[in-house]
Amino acid sequence: MVPDTPPPGESPPGAFSVLRQRADFLAAARAQRVPMPAFLLQARLRDPSEPAETAVRVGFTCSKKVGNAVARNRAKRRLREIARAVVPVDGQPGWDYVLIGRADATATHGFDAMKTDLARALRKLHK
Repeated sequence: MVPDTPPPGESPPGAFSVLRQRADFLAAARAQRVPMPAFLLQARLRDPSEPAETAVRVGFTCSKKVGNAVARNRAKRRLREIARAVVPVDGQPGWDYVLIGRADATATHGFDAMKTDLARALRKLHK
């Protein structure tokens, strides 16, 4: 095992957990939105009455407008990678973020530009 990797079942420091429940996605959809050229960012501050989890949570989704399953999965992989690079730095604990892929743009937009866009969107959101 590589020394920098966490033990199985633990996340590395500064990491985020992934949203999987439909209710969490729907709650984020009713909250704030920040449109960017290659994706849409939806975000919400979790209610204190929800189970205590201080970690940042991120969800990823792409509709069929993005393309077939191969295109949607590629778009989601790109969104996951920009989230891995940016959210631990610019994300706020106690927040849920959902990144929604856009047709054509998510798969073709420059990777560095997408990382910059996500950082800018998070700063704009937390002003």
